[in-house]
Amino acid sequence: MSTSKPTNLEAKLQQFGGSAVKMLRAAPVGGYQFPDKPEYTNWRDEQAAWQNSVVLFDQSFHMKDIYFEGPDVKRLLSDVAVNTMKNFGANKAKQIVTCNHDGHVIGDAILFGHSDTKVSVVGRPSVPNWIEFNAIQGKYDVKVTRDERTVANAGRRMIYRYQIQGPNALDLIKAVHEGPFPEIPFFNLGDLKIAGRKVRALNHAMSRMGGLEIHGPAEDGEAVLNALLAAGPKFGLLRGGSRSYSTVSPESGWIPSPMPAIYTEQLKAYREWLPADGFEANASLGGSFSSPNISDYYQTPWDLGYGRHVKFDHEFIGRAALEKLEKAPHRRKVWLRWNYADAAKINTSMFGDGVRYKYMEMPNAYYAILPFDKVLSGGRFCGLSTYTVYTVNAKGWFSLAMVDENIADGAEVSLVWGEENGGSQRPIVERHAQTEVRATVSYQRLNDQ
Repeated sequence: MSTSKPTNLEAKLQQFGGSAVKMLRAAPVGGYQFPDKPEYTNWRDEQAAWQNSVVLFDQSFHMKDIYFEGPDVKRLLSDVAVNTMKNFGANKAKQIVTCNHDGHVIGDAILFGHSDTKVSVVGRPSVPNWIEFNAIQGKYDVKVTRDERTVANAGRRMIYRYQIQGPNALDLIKAVHEGPFPEIPFFNLGDLKIAGRKVRALNHAMSRMGGLEIHGPAEDGEAVLNALLAAGPKFGLLRGGSRSYSTVSPESGWIPSPMPAIYTEQLKAYREWLPADGFEANASLGGSFSSPNISDYYQTPWDLGYGRHVKFDHEFIGRAALEKLEKAPHRRKVWLRWNYADAAKINTSMFGDGVRYKYMEMPNAYYAILPFDKVLSGGRFCGLSTYTVYTVNAKGWFSLAMVDENIADGAEVSLVWGEENGGSQRPIVERHAQTEVRATVSYQRLNDQ
């Protein structure tokens, strides 16, 4: 491996002999960073709050926001997204999904329509970066403005963003809103006024319990937050820290980091454009699933539960491939409820002189940005498990997985926990033995049962 400092992702990839798997398996970082206090009270009560009262998460730091403004905005989005843009415009929002030319997912993010000619794309960097690259390469008439996530930002963020969720969320927000409360349909934007400041609100039920995501200029964030916190005790408000926040998406059913499918020959120019110190070049890969072929880690939209977003009413990158894949067998996104005794066996292996299994940090046990564990049915490989967490709402350990369509709801499968050969050389991975965990397949959210 060359020791010269690479200047872009492609150059870094070549230092690993062109193997994306080797490069990502060597990344020293652990799970995705949420730059907030770990806990404001304790993660157990914070988890329970989005189910029983109301929780406030500060999302101002961990996501990349990128703005596109100009007459070609809608054409750009239509060309890169599997989604239709015929029903998108000002005050609308979408979960935008992008694929490579072979129909494999690069990522998903939230698309905000600020006006008919101005949007922002918010999420982990995969999708914002991909759309920016296409905007530049395609010479679209759009202005691009980056607001990098805190870990990559030398300055101040442009906006604050608060997620307020739970059965009491709307009552809390109504209590601090000044004036008649607007009706904001699901995945639409509306305007509020809190502490004398204009606030933009998205009806986006991240925890599936109702509420709003609000944002505005960074300089207004403290005043808006203080107003919410002052009114909060009446509604049972708790602030959520990074430990509880890391468990929201698996409980609600969102897989936040599919493997970015950017390692094809066709996307070499994109890798040459991406920096060597960026997200894609340093996203760690971990887990029991092991293949030398990076394509084995790719997902289609159907694997992730995004088949409903694929609309063939426009031309877009990957359309021809997806038209063929639509008729092929797919994996299905499910929850795996872990067997209590098997989960306990892993935890108790930390004691005494016996075999030690891979440590499970509570409440979030994933130790890579891109976690992939093998799922077996009758000893046969049948899918991939991703994010493993414990929540008080589910009352146990569980993970999100993508399994073959013939795996029935309620079926018992097993998951291989821990890495091959005693674990990788990543600093966050201690030496350990692999073990199998029995798990029950669920097509419903665990706290709906």
